[in-house]
Amino acid sequence: MQSANSKQDLVLTGLFAAAVLTMPIWLAPVGAAYPDLLQKFAIFGLFAIGFNILFGFTGYLSFGHAAFLGVGSYAAVWSFKLFTMNVIPAVIIGTLLAGAFAALIGYICLRRSGIYFAILTLAFAQMSYNLAYSVLTPITNGETGLQLAQSDPRIIDRAFGAVPEAGLPSSNLFGLEMHGYNGFYFCAVLLIIGFIISLRIARSPFGMMLSAIKSNQNRLNYIGVNTRPYTLAAFVISGMYAGLAGSLMAAVDPLAGAERMQWTASGEVVLMTILGGAGTLLGPVLGAAIIKYFENIFSAFHEAALHDVFDFLPSWLSDPLVSVVSLFVGEGWHLTLGAVFMVIVIFMPGGVIEGLGRLAKVFRGRGSDGIRGSSAVQQPHSAE
Repeated sequence: MQSANSKQDLVLTGLFAAAVLTMPIWLAPVGAAYPDLLQKFAIFGLFAIGFNILFGFTGYLSFGHAAFLGVGSYAAVWSFKLFTMNVIPAVIIGTLLAGAFAALIGYICLRRSGIYFAILTLAFAQMSYNLAYSVLTPITNGETGLQLAQSDPRIIDRAFGAVPEAGLPSSNLFGLEMHGYNGFYFCAVLLIIGFIISLRIARSPFGMMLSAIKSNQNRLNYIGVNTRPYTLAAFVISGMYAGLAGSLMAAVDPLAGAERMQWTASGEVVLMTILGGAGTLLGPVLGAAIIKYFENIFSAFHEAALHDVFDFLPSWLSDPLVSVVSLFVGEGWHLTLGAVFMVIVIFMPGGVIEGLGRLAKVFRGRGSDGIRGSSAVQQPHSAE
């Protein structure tokens, strides 16, 4: 049985890796194959996978994960400024610092559960945002954001003579610049690694304990199981995923701002996870891709573009149609996202993954009905 599950996990991992690495090919027909958007798919998919380890596996809803995203970004940019433009140290430092910050926040917030836990995480995230925006200006550069400068020390790069004489240096992976598709494939590889880790956690005894906590934490406490170390570990791992995502944001675009720590970023990852399917392995990645697609594609439509789309219609029909549709695209793309989210939550509480499962059952049912029908037709013939 275990070998069968291992084979299924191996097939799932292989299909996921193939789908991620070939995104520039199969997303081209829908206009989503340009590097910047693909990088967002990978980075926010990683962010959502990490959030799902906490929310989907344990049931603890956090509204403060943007704080760890911001810590990872700031740490990565400081790594670029102080040490080297190589992304490996930046990613490691950002992930570890975010994990340490998550351990501190989790130790305090996990004294409570339910709505009280959610409010505590939101409070800490807003405190972090305000600190980054004003109090910690010498470290974060306030509202301007932390950026690279030609006068930065970059100790390691200067020691090896890898500092450009003019202009700002670019982030790189041992000389390979993290722009365009190079940046996407670097993020994609880390997304695949993050998915594999999440899969191993879900299949491990630790993951089974997290599922038990989600099912009935009080019962575990009554029988003498101390659940807090497990929830704290899940919180820290989830925070490290967020820090890794923040580091990758800085890796492909070397700057960090306080806006990455706003509560809206925390709410966005909640929407991604629920939209795709909380507690599933693939759901958060799908949810992140859907939301980022709506944000980058539908927000690009404006009235002039809509007039071009409906140009084949008479003006008395196209003008009111453009007026209505423009409410749901461009600056109003959030209305479209909200409508999609409402439909999915009402009719598919398990997210997109549940909807795909229902479709699979329908097609399997039709196939089995066809087989039964053909066998029913053949039975009288064989009796003859």
